[in-house]
Amino acid sequence: MDSFKALLITRDEASKAQSVGVAMLTPAELMPGDVDVRVEYSTINYKDGLAITGKLPVVRRFPMIPGTDFAGTVTASTHAGYKPDDKVVLNGWGIGETHYGAFSQMARVNGDWLIPLPAEISAREAMAVGTAGYTAMLSILALEHHGITPAGGPVVVTGAAGGVGSMATALLSSLGYSVEAVTGRPHEAGYLKGLGAAAIVDRAELSGPPKALGKERWAAAIDSVGGTVLANVIGAIRRWGAVAACGNAASMELPTFVAPFILRGIALLGIESSHAPKEMRLRAWKRLAHDLDRGKLAAMTTLIPFEAIPNAAHDIIAGKVRGRLVVEID
Repeated sequence: MDSFKALLITRDEASKAQSVGVAMLTPAELMPGDVDVRVEYSTINYKDGLAITGKLPVVRRFPMIPGTDFAGTVTASTHAGYKPDDKVVLNGWGIGETHYGAFSQMARVNGDWLIPLPAEISAREAMAVGTAGYTAMLSILALEHHGITPAGGPVVVTGAAGGVGSMATALLSSLGYSVEAVTGRPHEAGYLKGLGAAAIVDRAELSGPPKALGKERWAAAIDSVGGTVLANVIGAIRRWGAVAACGNAASMELPTFVAPFILRGIALLGIESSHAPKEMRLRAWKRLAHDLDRGKLAAMTTLIPFEAIPNAAHDIIAGKVRGRLVVEID
């Protein structure tokens, strides 16, 4: 392409105020990389909402094209692993933060950041999965590695109506787990039960001052919220259980106690998705291609046009987004 559209975040260095708008760029203006990709679909994650709204300093260089996920087709490559017409996916690696990201018709990236798009998944479905689903699967793999099985008891998922939570609920239920979904939006109960949740837990139950130990309720947890909710979940995990912590939608702080770890032997498993090694990414996407119920994926997905990205970013920060948003880039 001689030129292409991109969403661009700029900042006034005097006032430090940032602005967001659509710009027409040329390939020469892209940052260095050894693979060019025509971006077909992207998605909006909570981190993308933070970048576009400027609520937290996610963007670390300006100007910046935001967007941490894309799926598309290689148009040019000097990387040994990719050639034109290859279908690829990218999650993380600092794109949208330090390297021009996904909300653009064209991307130029390091080929080591890419993985092949699984043949069983379309580019649109890959972005319905996105970092949210990929992170949910990394969390499940970590719980499985710790020895958690469906026979061990129920698994609680916090932030269940959000992207990671929706994906975790759908995946766990498809794998045979009994899922208890935590949400502060009681009107989403029908949606969550449609994804496979066996029970709905009011977030208010987990919002009070944490106790050192609570009643043993769950064998494991996937938490994308952090803060007091995570602390209360930790106190309610059964002996030898585990919690996969993968987000901080409520807080970066964790006001917890040592007791659950030394008296019940539970494990707190940190999930980092942005820079996971390629072998782990390939394993997660292979499992996603095999384990994900396409009907549930469709039920949690909303397709939006490129022009709707800024408004959607504000909505996701305000907690108004249910499930997954897929952006039709090209």
